[in-house]
Amino acid sequence: MVCGGFACSKNCLCALNLLYTLVSLLLIGIAAWGIGFGLISSLRVVGVVIAVGIFLFLIALVGLIGAVKHHQVLLFFYMIILLLVFIVQFSVSCACLALNQEQQGQLLEVGWNNTASARNDIQRNLNCCGFRSFNPNDTCLASCVKNNHQCSPCAPIIGKYAGEVLRFVGGIGLFFSFTEILGVWLTYRYRNQKDPRANPSAFL
Repeated sequence: MVCGGFACSKNCLCALNLLYTLVSLLLIGIAAWGIGFGLISSLRVVGVVIAVGIFLFLIALVGLIGAVKHHQVLLFFYMIILLLVFIVQFSVSCACLALNQEQQGQLLEVGWNNTASARNDIQRNLNCCGFRSFNPNDTCLASCVKNNHQCSPCAPIIGKYAGEVLRFVGGIGLFFSFTEILGVWLTYRYRNQKDPRANPSAFL
């Protein structure tokens, strides 16, 4: 059977939402793992990751229930939400891939100045102090300070990985944005298909 019938559309939509469910649980698990092992102490960063995971899980749950029950209203709202998520995610992914080195440095410096707990995590894990220079009056949790060694600034160390991380995030974001537009198309087609096993008047 060609993958254009009711059953195939339903199975593809269910599989896509199961994938989103796994990704959402993975995001929540990574955030919990980072807190448990002391890699991340910033509640803001952890809160954002967990919030994204819960949001994705709820979207997947709505899509899964709508696909299994062929519920027109749930499928409609799922399609609209997925389209909005696609627009935002596609824009952010393209922005990540388009940033040059100077823009990356400016973005990192803004983030550095606005997140004290994340700054402490970076200094402790990368063994560096300060962004471009270190003020002895500032607090630094790096081991180089505890051992009375000269500490390197964090900007060059972060800069080595910033480009790779942004390209990775942008690539992953683009991949999932295309799965989202696929989900919108599948949902639109599935909503307009009749269940061959149901009463013909049930579609109306």
